[in-house]
Amino acid sequence: MKFETLNQQGKKGTAIELSDSIFNVEIEPALVQQVAVIYSKNQRQALAHTKDRSEVRGGGKKPWKQKGTGRARAGSIRSPLWRHGGITFGPRNERNFKRGLPEKMRKSALLMVLTGKVKDKEFIVFDDFKLKDAKTKNMAEILQKTNILGQSFIFAVPQRDEQLYRACRNIDKAQVVEIRNINAFDLLNRKYFVTTSEGVKVLEKMFGKK
Repeated sequence: MKFETLNQQGKKGTAIELSDSIFNVEIEPALVQQVAVIYSKNQRQALAHTKDRSEVRGGGKKPWKQKGTGRARAGSIRSPLWRHGGITFGPRNERNFKRGLPEKMRKSALLMVLTGKVKDKEFIVFDDFKLKDAKTKNMAEILQKTNILGQSFIFAVPQRDEQLYRACRNIDKAQVVEIRNINAFDLLNRKYFVTTSEGVKVLEKMFGKK
């Protein structure tokens, strides 16, 4: 499949070939939704936490002697039966919400989302991308010329690019990641997927058919 790249001035660059095994696969919405839910669950943190009787301060001394007072037996004022005592069966921060995600499902969902980006014209490839200075102003000018300034996007690079990262960190809704770290969940949360011609080759090498 032929695909037109862009240069940093927003004009058409050299056309490249996109592999059908990555950018033209059959999309299964149910699978993509299932993978997105798993990613979301794996990011969940258990914040609610109640103290049990061993964590509540005080209660080291027996309130009264065991026999002879006429009152019920009590061993600690921090018993769950007492006011200000420990909480029984309350939420704990040791809970683990993580779910397993098979590699085949993870890869399939990623390729489906990439295919969707291409079909929806939300896939942008620069034939070459170099920043003279790691300044937000320079990056914003390039984004404005390509009509994606103000839109959410994820810029996937073959290897870590410190200049690009610094230029994008003050741009709203922008995310720079290495191609080896991209996933379907992050792509779904961004409108545009941006990379370079070299990045497409890395994608095909990593996820294409052997």
